[in-house]
Amino acid sequence: MSEETTVENVESVENVESTQEQPAPKKKKKPVISDNLVEILVAVFLGLTALLTAWASWISSLHGGNQATNYTQSNNLASEGNSEYNAGMQLYLSDLMAWNTLMEYVYDGLIAESKGDTEQYALIEQKAEEFKEQNSSWILTEGLEWMDENDSYSPFAMPGIIDLYYIDANALLEESRQYLEQGKIDNAHGDAYNLVSVIYSVVLFMLGIVGIFKKIPNRFAVLLIAVVGLVLTTIYMCTIPLPTGFNIASFFGG
Repeated sequence: MSEETTVENVESVENVESTQEQPAPKKKKKPVISDNLVEILVAVFLGLTALLTAWASWISSLHGGNQATNYTQSNNLASEGNSEYNAGMQLYLSDLMAWNTLMEYVYDGLIAESKGDTEQYALIEQKAEEFKEQNSSWILTEGLEWMDENDSYSPFAMPGIIDLYYIDANALLEESRQYLEQGKIDNAHGDAYNLVSVIYSVVLFMLGIVGIFKKIPNRFAVLLIAVVGLVLTTIYMCTIPLPTGFNIASFFGG
């Protein structure tokens, strides 16, 4: 009886020792990048990309509106400039004809003076003055004054006199050109924002397919590429000027 008890005690001691010698099971470390974290990041960047896409599309449409306005204004000013150019040309031809008529009065006056007919000479001179007042533009008048002061043969020899006929036309055409150039700039900026919207669409696509991949490293790799594309595109978008006169407060009654 005592031997059996001793044997049992020895076996129980051995079992206890063997149990104590077995190492405790190690706890599994949680992965740094989990499915839950990836899903949260995807949701955040999806929302952010959607907002930025909407912003880029809106700014692009504003640039398009400015472009259309500038092109329309340029066409209107160009039409007015062409009309003023034609008016200037007609005024120039009118002054040229008036100058030819004045020259005829001058020749008639010289003939009367050479004959000693002072009465006829005075009459011709009076008619010439009346004609000049009634038919000469301010440009021809300035040219005639310059001709007398400089003892020139013609008022049209005055430097820059031809340009005076087209001052209004040239001003309108120059303004038209400026509106046209601004329209081209708005068009380029609008195209740049359209490109941004396209790249954001690619980012949205990549974020949308993250869940297709079963392994976490693959998911994170696609997510990382999408985020890099998002950041670089946003930096590029910040370098594109906003529409001329843009004020977001004005859209809210500010």
